[in-house]
Amino acid sequence: MNKRLIKDVKRSFKEQFKTKPLIVFSPGRINLIGEHTDYNDGFAFPAAINKGIALAISKSDSKISKSFALNKEELYEFNTKNVKPLESGGWRNYILGVVAELQILGKPIGNFNSVFAGNIPGGAGMSSSAALENSFVFGLNELFDLGLSKHKMILISQKAEHNFAGVKCGIMDQYASMFGVKKSALLLDCRTVESKPYKINFHDYKLMLINTNVKHDLSESAYNNRREVCEKVSKLLHLEALRDASKADLDKIKGDITDEDYQQALYVINENNRVKQFSEAIKKDDIRALGDLLYQSHEGLSTNYKVSCAELDFLVECSKENPHILGSRMMGGGFGGCTINLVKKDEFKKFKKDVSKKFRKEFEKDCSVYSVKLSQGTQVVK
Repeated sequence: MNKRLIKDVKRSFKEQFKTKPLIVFSPGRINLIGEHTDYNDGFAFPAAINKGIALAISKSDSKISKSFALNKEELYEFNTKNVKPLESGGWRNYILGVVAELQILGKPIGNFNSVFAGNIPGGAGMSSSAALENSFVFGLNELFDLGLSKHKMILISQKAEHNFAGVKCGIMDQYASMFGVKKSALLLDCRTVESKPYKINFHDYKLMLINTNVKHDLSESAYNNRREVCEKVSKLLHLEALRDASKADLDKIKGDITDEDYQQALYVINENNRVKQFSEAIKKDDIRALGDLLYQSHEGLSTNYKVSCAELDFLVECSKENPHILGSRMMGGGFGGCTINLVKKDEFKKFKKDVSKKFRKEFEKDCSVYSVKLSQGTQVVK
C-alpha cells in the first residue's frame, strides 16, 4: 500500500471538506497465469498488488454528492437520487454505476464527499477500474452500514462495469482486488467464484511488469470473437464450458471445425491445465517450473489464441536471451498492455535498462518498467 498516495488523498480531502474522512485502499491486480480462461469457467491465478486506488470518503449533509479525482484535478457533483450513465463519462461512470447498483438492491445511501487518487499505470492491464469500483462500494458499505459481504460487493462492482461502463468483464479483476492476500496469489475457480491462496516464495527473483504502452484496435472485436468460438466449441461438445473439455474430446470433433477454432479451443484447454501445474509447482517450491509455464502460456497466447502483438512478442524474446530471467508472458486481453517477467533481483536494474534500450530502438517509442509485490486486498486504512 502506498503511504504517500494515502497522505495526498487525506490532505486534499481535509482542505476541501474540512472533516476527517474514512480512508479505503483498493489494489490493482496482476494475473500470474490463466489468461482468457475466466469466460470459459476455468481457473486463473490473480493477485492483488501494492499499487492501487486510495479513497477518502465521508457522509455529506448537502443535497449533492461530490467526487474529486485528484490525479486529474476534476470535480464531479451529482445527486444520488437520479443516477444515469454519462456519455464519455470516464471515471465518473464507475462511481455512478456503484451507486445505481446499490439502489437496485434497495440499499439506501445518502449523499457523500470523496477524493480519490491512484498509482496504477493506465492501459497496463492492472485493472484500475475494478480497484476504483471496489474502493467506492467498500467505502459506502462502511459509511452507510449496508451490511454487504465482500462477495456481494464484487458483484456490484462487476455490474457497475457492465451497465455503466459498457464492459462485459468477467469477475476475476474485482475478485483479486477485493480478496487479495499478502505475498500470495489466488487460485481462482471462475465457475464457483471461490479461491485458495497460495503463498509464493520467489527467492532471489522478483516480478517485473513491462508495459508496451500500446493498445491495438483489434482488442475489443477479437475478444468477442474468441468468446464466441469458445462457446460454439463447447456447444458442439455438449459441455457447459471449455473448462470441462480435454484434448481427446476436442480431437473427436476436429473434422467439424476450422483449424483456427481448433487451435483457439486447444489453447484454453492447455492453459487451464497450466494453471493447475502452476499451483503444484508452488507447493513444490519449484521456481524454475513457474518460469517455464509462463513461457508456455505466452507461446499459446501468441501462436494458438493469436492475441499477442509484435511488441509483446519482442519483449518475451528479449527475456529469453537473458539467463537471469526464468519466464515471461503477455498479461491481460492482448494486442498491447504488459508482459509479466520473473527476473533475478540483482539483475533487475540492468535488464530494465537493456530492454528499454532495445524496445526503443525496435519500435521508436518507450516501454515502461515496474516492479510489483503481491499484496492485501481492499481494506480500510486505520
